[in-house]
Order: sequence, then C-alpha cells, then structure tokens
Amino acid sequence: MALNCGIVGLPNVGKSTIFSALSSAAAEAANYPFCTIKPNVGIAGVPDSRLDKLSALFKPQRTIPANVEFVDIAGLVKGASKGEGLGNQFLSHIREVAVYAHVVRCFEDGDIIHVNNKVDPLSDMETIDIELALADLQSLAKRRERAEKMLKVQTEKKNAETVLSVLDKIEPALEDGKPIRSIGLTEDEKAAIYDCHFITAKLQLYVCNVDEEGIRSIAAGGSGNAHVEAVQKRAVAEGTTAVCICGKFEAELSGITDTEEKLAFLEELGLKEPGLSALIRSAYQLLNLRTFFTAGEDECRAWTIRAGDTAPKAAGVIHTDFEKGFIKAEVYSCDDIFNYGTEAKIKEAGKYRVEGRDYVVQDGDVMFFKFNV
Repeated sequence: MALNCGIVGLPNVGKSTIFSALSSAAAEAANYPFCTIKPNVGIAGVPDSRLDKLSALFKPQRTIPANVEFVDIAGLVKGASKGEGLGNQFLSHIREVAVYAHVVRCFEDGDIIHVNNKVDPLSDMETIDIELALADLQSLAKRRERAEKMLKVQTEKKNAETVLSVLDKIEPALEDGKPIRSIGLTEDEKAAIYDCHFITAKLQLYVCNVDEEGIRSIAAGGSGNAHVEAVQKRAVAEGTTAVCICGKFEAELSGITDTEEKLAFLEELGLKEPGLSALIRSAYQLLNLRTFFTAGEDECRAWTIRAGDTAPKAAGVIHTDFEKGFIKAEVYSCDDIFNYGTEAKIKEAGKYRVEGRDYVVQDGDVMFFKFNV
C-alpha cells in the first residue's frame, strides 16, 4: 500500500512550491490565483535511515523506499462549495486522498499576493473548514435522499435506518462548520457512511509555510512567529499536528543532488533534516502506518502496512500470492542486524524467529516470507 496525501489551502499559500519540493516534480507555480486547475500528482520516497543502514550492510543492486503520493489540489476560496474558483472540481480531488495537509501561509511578503489581501492563518483555516463542511453537507443531502428511498425496500430498510441515524448525528456539526472527524464516530458508524467519501471525515494535518527567518528561529528553538503559534495552538486543540516548512528553502534544497552540499545547505539554517521529511513522517503517524523491510543482495526495500496488520497481510502488500499461499515468515528486527552485523550472527544469538499467521508485524521488522500457491 502507498500513502496518498492531498495538499490543500487558499491560493498563493505555497502549496505548489511545497509539492514541487516533495516530489521533485515541477508543479506549475505562479503569483496569481487558480494557477493550478488540474491536480498535479507526484511520488516521493519516505525518508528512513533504517533503510539506508540496511543498504549499507547488504550492498544490494537496488534500494527502494516506501512511497508517498502527493496530490497538489488547486487553491480553494470562499464559495468553493458552490463552484467559486472552479471549487467543485477541486473538492472532488480531495475526496480521493487518505489524508490532507492544509498549507497555511505564516509569513509576511508584500510582493506575494494574498487572496484576502491580509495574512491571517486562523481566518484562512476557517475559510477552508467552512467550504469543506458545506461540500460535505451537499453530499449528505444526496445520501439522505437515497437512504430514505431505501426505507421502502424491506431488505434494505435496516441498513438505511443505520445510515440515516449517522447522518442525523453528523449534520449539526457540519452546519456549525465543524469536521466530521471531530465527532468521534464508532467504526460501525464510519463504515455505514464510507460510500459518501466525506472530506471532513479524513484526517488532516497543518503545514505552516514560513520564510527563511521563521525557519531559522524554529531551528534555534523558537516558535517562528505569532502566525505559527496560532496554527500550532489550533492543531493541539484538534488533536493533530502542525509541521513548519520554508517552502522556498525546500524547493531550493530539492534541486541539490550532491549529498554533502545538501547537508551544508541544511546546516546553514541550523536544520538536521529537510522539513519535508517531518511532513511525511507526520502523515505516516497520523494514519497509524508502519514500515517493514525485505533485505538481500538483490534488493533492500521498505513496505508500508497499517499498525496491527498480521504477517499474511504484510505478505500481501508484496504480492497477493504471498498472502494466499502464506506458510510462515522468518523475522528479525532492524536493531538486530545493526547490532550483530549479519544474519548468521543473529541466528547464533537466537534472535532469528519463525512466525505464523497470527503474528502482528512490528515497525522495523525485516521479513522473509515462505508461501505456496
């Protein structure tokens, strides 16, 4: 499985600049609203030092990181739910992602146009929240109409009653501009309305786009600025996270191929890693994703699963035949190979395990699957 993350926000907040840095794909970026109409899609590797260490040990022909698909969705404006700024087209793109990163402008620059002519993160966030809630209300009305028709069909009546009960529960929140994810639905309630693909039911994290002065302050242990503090406070209240990124800096950094030059560029701002790495990790944590590895002379590779997935489920991520014909999994942890240096020494230490169908894969497991189809 691969994580897909939408990038949303008002026009000219730096979404396309950040997208370009994330995926090293040249998204169209310009100093005017609605430059991005069709969503740009880019793939980025998930940064993971464990994969780098495995590659150094096994010296494989190929090293393949887990991937994240980023979708740069055009800027939304007030009235987007009613079609303003081609909003309906843009909102449909958000429904297709697992999580979305809400980019908020947290820097002042008179040369870069703000759609509301004023940098006010909380107001910008409220605009997006309201438009997404209004869009979900439209979807809710259509789903309610379908469910009410199904009440007349005896075989569908019970399911329709369940759906209507959940819709009744979430409608007041949406009318108040609150997201569905804030309500605390049960897993059964979520399943009942899954086919609605409600936008505000998706997980969200915030990205504070700051200037170089702001990122230097953050790297030195400061808050960046009052705009960042406001977004961070909002994120904490919502139980999510806010990642600070200097989009301009990250775009320049992504264009550097030499590793040493890249490190020097990071050190110049007092950073240990690109801000985009923190963004990807935050999205992983928000979706409760985990990573396991396969390692050998041919290939070292990172794979993505959900927390709680069993060994057969993890095998199926590699190939469906692996899951269907699963026999067993040979397992050791990354820490084991880093500590002992070779698989032979891991076996000598009794750390090399054979696990069955019920084994819950742990983050950082190195696995070799045996199967028969």
